[in-house]
Amino acid sequence: MRGYFSSSIGAPSVGLTCAAVLALPLTLPAPATAATAAPERPAPTADGATTVARPADAALPGRTQSLPLVPLTRARDLGSASEQVVHRRDVRRFSLVGVVWDNPGTELHGKVQVRTRSVATGKWSGWQDIETHNADHGADPDTAESTSGRVRGATAPLWVGDSDAVELRVRADAAPATGDGRTGSSAPLPSGLRLDLVDPGTEPRRQGSPADASRTGLGLDDAAAGASAANTDLVPLGAAEIPSLSKKDTEREALALRGTPRAGTPRVQPYVGPRPRIVTRNGWGADEKLRERGFGYTKSVKAAFVHHTASGNNYKCAQAPSVIRGIYRYHVKSMGWRDIGYNFLVDKCGTIYEGRAGGVTKAVLGAHTLGFNSDSMGIAAIGTFSSSKPTASAVTAVAKLTAWKLGLFGANPKGKTYLKSGGGNLYPKGKNVRLNVISGHRDGYATDCPGKHLYSKLGSARTAAARYQGR
Repeated sequence: MRGYFSSSIGAPSVGLTCAAVLALPLTLPAPATAATAAPERPAPTADGATTVARPADAALPGRTQSLPLVPLTRARDLGSASEQVVHRRDVRRFSLVGVVWDNPGTELHGKVQVRTRSVATGKWSGWQDIETHNADHGADPDTAESTSGRVRGATAPLWVGDSDAVELRVRADAAPATGDGRTGSSAPLPSGLRLDLVDPGTEPRRQGSPADASRTGLGLDDAAAGASAANTDLVPLGAAEIPSLSKKDTEREALALRGTPRAGTPRVQPYVGPRPRIVTRNGWGADEKLRERGFGYTKSVKAAFVHHTASGNNYKCAQAPSVIRGIYRYHVKSMGWRDIGYNFLVDKCGTIYEGRAGGVTKAVLGAHTLGFNSDSMGIAAIGTFSSSKPTASAVTAVAKLTAWKLGLFGANPKGKTYLKSGGGNLYPKGKNVRLNVISGHRDGYATDCPGKHLYSKLGSARTAAARYQGR
């Protein structure tokens, strides 16, 4: 079913496949079906590896190399199905890794470990664990994104830094004990296992002066201009960031975005937090030709789900744009999603980044919380917080972002709301579920995400966000 889209904040409208974006507030785009470009297909090389080649346009950054996994032993009954590896080998440079397989409905029950060789030092890292349970992220069941035929099963991506050699091992869990107490054989691993090595590339050089680019979008191709145009209700075309605003100026802006009230309806000052600084997709160097054309919208933003990327904490804040470009490429080219799954990302220094394209003030449909992507937004803290604590800066950034974005849609960060489940492992499809307006991923799906240490900070984030709103 095709819906329509209105730019008025909180308007009861649905936009599922808008191919055009707003260049000015309160302008309705003509609905059209989003394009479904074919994904990059790995081309086999002489040594059995596959490489997703850089497009003909040399200015497009990044690359994905794909290496098939092989059984650890030749004898099929001694582990060919239960343990598979990529033997130590030299490869082209990469910075992020993940394991991908054919069927997105199949889970990998086992342990995945990788070690890499640093370009800077020439030394090998120790073995690092890759988070295997990634099925809890993704588009809702039965949506066009989930049924495209391009979606694959995958682990979480792991940031390893600039590397030029790799070794991987995947070992299946032992099957549960039988009735007589004996442990069964190992559960089979998913079919079509491969290791994807992602080079996030470098940010494209800006053409012309920064002042010219921010005014005119000089140097932007059509795809980049389209993503940037979705934010022209806030900043000029081509802007690398959306600056922060005072609370008073944000309130004025929120009223303008909501439009002129109907006759007899008073202009009520909104509960909205000051707009935080946000680095745009242009600012972090998104290659807009990777994603599908067009944007998907939902009716409203009634809740925010907080995630961690499970990509590790071994990055510097200056590297965060590269990490995001790596995750973006992994989500689109390796996992088969239409765009990066999260609506926003936050690094350990508290910098906020625009995620999925479509406009930071709008109700953009993401692929972050399986079953609850409609009427919500997904915020991912870059890192892994199962055993490590998030920084205070990151938690504060989550509070500021939710105070602003939820405020645009009239939501109270300390309140509760109802969302209808699209289907998942906690709630059946169609069930109305009462959730915190600021929830952790695990509240909507049985998962460790966002890690116990980040999850424990959500209470303080709710309180701070409400305070920023003036409640």
